[in-house]
Amino acid sequence: MTQVTVRAPAKINLHLGVGGLRPDGKHVLATVYQAVGLYDDVTVAEADDWSVAMTEPIDGVPLDDTNIAVRAGWALTAHHGIDRAARITIAKGIPVMGGMAGGSADAAATLLALDRLWDLQTSDDDLLRIAGTLGSDVPFALLGGTALGTGHGEVVSPVADASSVWWVVVLSDEGLSTPAVYGHFDELSPDAPAAPPIPDDLIAALGTGYTDEIGDLLANDLWPAARDLRPDLVDVEVRLRSMAPDGVLLSGSGPTLLVLHEDVEEARTTVAELTEQGLRCTLAPGPVAGAHVVTYA
Repeated sequence: MTQVTVRAPAKINLHLGVGGLRPDGKHVLATVYQAVGLYDDVTVAEADDWSVAMTEPIDGVPLDDTNIAVRAGWALTAHHGIDRAARITIAKGIPVMGGMAGGSADAAATLLALDRLWDLQTSDDDLLRIAGTLGSDVPFALLGGTALGTGHGEVVSPVADASSVWWVVVLSDEGLSTPAVYGHFDELSPDAPAAPPIPDDLIAALGTGYTDEIGDLLANDLWPAARDLRPDLVDVEVRLRSMAPDGVLLSGSGPTLLVLHEDVEEARTTVAELTEQGLRCTLAPGPVAGAHVVTYA
């Protein structure tokens, strides 16, 4: 093989429970992830030196060694004690700085792609462990589907999910800093519990697949902080709720908003109405598979 392409999905948090700030500057999370059908494709090829490129220029994505995809490559080669390098090319389909873990998807895709390119035969457990050193959302991008995330979100376990839903993904022209949102959460929630509770009701509802019940249980502890930092999102949220969907949710730390529908035709109608109102939006099914190989060459 001379190159391998891996596709990795965006994630949303059906529930994002955030614990209080710890002395180490981190937060304990209790979150329910779902992978949705927006994707980044990452292609890797053997090279003399590490490099990263985009198929199209995108603001906000670093093209140097600070890119998490390069760091994923370093972590994998360090794990195996090998001295190799690759050219990494990313085709973005996941919104940048939208709270949908596009960078984490790129890291997960890079791990899997390099493992296949070099026939390293890294075990699933080791891939997940390496992924967890790169970022809280990276292990889930490998796993996909629906999963419970604990620790800082990096400890993932599959959740039985009988649902088949459609998300209207409402995009924003301006990003929202994840550290800023968490920092403001700390200001607003000085008495947050050290460890947030597991959302057992939501997990049970996912097992039944009843979309309206799932919609009633969507929750995100970062939402008040995001509303304060981006008051424009409040107006959009009100407009979305007025359409009487099955649910409305902030994606991660924002600013992307999500509208839940069980029926794809209703979701398409929502997309059309929001587009007429001047909002940028797209449609994504959920849950979908995690990172997977799409081409060898």
